[in-house]
Amino acid sequence: MMNWQQLISNKRLGQEHRHPERHDDRTEFKRDYDRLIFSAPFRRLQNKTQVFPLPGSIFVHNRLTHSLEVASVGMSLGNDVAAQLTKKHPELKDQLFQEIGQIVATACLAHDLGNPPFGHSGEKAIQSFFTEGAGYDLQRQVSANFWNDLTHFEGNANAFRLLTHQFKGRRPGGFVMTYSTLASIVKYPFSSSAAGKKGKFGFFDSEKTYYRRIADELGIPCKSEVGEPLRYARHPLVYLVEAADDICYEIMDLEDAHKLKIISHADTMQLLLGFFDEETQARIQNRIVEEGVNDNNEKIVYLRACVIGKLENECVRVFVEHEDEILSGDFQGSLIDHISDLPQNAYKRCCELSVQHIYKSRPVLDVELSGYQIIQTLMEKFINAAVHPERFYSKHLISRVSSQYDIDAPDLETRIMAIIDYISGMTDVYALDVFQKINGISLPII
Repeated sequence: MMNWQQLISNKRLGQEHRHPERHDDRTEFKRDYDRLIFSAPFRRLQNKTQVFPLPGSIFVHNRLTHSLEVASVGMSLGNDVAAQLTKKHPELKDQLFQEIGQIVATACLAHDLGNPPFGHSGEKAIQSFFTEGAGYDLQRQVSANFWNDLTHFEGNANAFRLLTHQFKGRRPGGFVMTYSTLASIVKYPFSSSAAGKKGKFGFFDSEKTYYRRIADELGIPCKSEVGEPLRYARHPLVYLVEAADDICYEIMDLEDAHKLKIISHADTMQLLLGFFDEETQARIQNRIVEEGVNDNNEKIVYLRACVIGKLENECVRVFVEHEDEILSGDFQGSLIDHISDLPQNAYKRCCELSVQHIYKSRPVLDVELSGYQIIQTLMEKFINAAVHPERFYSKHLISRVSSQYDIDAPDLETRIMAIIDYISGMTDVYALDVFQKINGISLPII
């Protein structure tokens, strides 16, 4: 059974030796938050697709605005859980446990940092390059664990790498984040060898020792037997990060689809009102009328806020009621899976509509198709350069790669990973620019 006093630690990866010197314990998690807000990888999220194409005349969400909204909901979830659990466990009062709202908010900021350009199509393009593309023949030249990492490439695992890996010229520990913040980011706490059909995993083989160190320090139980792929229970706060993401992406995608007129106003109103009983629906609609809200977009904004508040309260209730199962590592599914029937059914209807009308809409498919082709081409060109660095064209391509990536390493696996680090860190705009330049579509002199 995990315990909160051990689970909440402000020890920093890469600076463990300095931990005894720290006395301002209650500010360390805020430093994590600030460190991410001011970082270049976080800023780059503003030019990474969330679902819809990056905005023209109508502003829709990108990865940056999505992450900020998820962090806001995550802060509320963490603070409300802390308030309720300290009533249940008075001994947690005035402990680091009171900071879990800050920890969850910070993990929410980081949850999409590892996502490549063009959303999930970017992930699929990297995976497919090795499973069915030009990279397939590399299997014989790399280790089995590394090949599993490549063929299951996952944004979540890449986020953990981005925050913990010592890139060239950087200090040990990467971003030097606290153990609890790092553990709260890992949604799938197992290696790629245990990814299964869904292909999800939480850390590359190169960062496995970091996660093991963090899990052992925090008392997170290992679920795998000797000789099996590494698998751990989740850190409890992962459930709150996941809930904040689930709430935001589903409800905010609906709002964006309404703005883009992919879903009608009447259908959007009906979907959002469906989260409430008839009495509450009437009260919400009366308030809209009483306050003179005539703009259709503003009506959806108000309803969206009501729905997020409802789902946030439901997820807090589920977390508190299932605390023992969560701490024992036996809780199954997400918090959303266990909310009351009425909001859960409404959430499922939103998911079904999203799949049918949003994620398969022409603007979204156009981005996915174009993005897939761009990433596939970049992977083919740059990985070939990493495999054959002695060639004339390879040398020119390699010179484009940022000096923080170890592209000149003597071993092939490190060079391949350096290319993946480089490409996955690109914004959509930059990936398109590089694609055009190396294919002769765009020249600076024309």
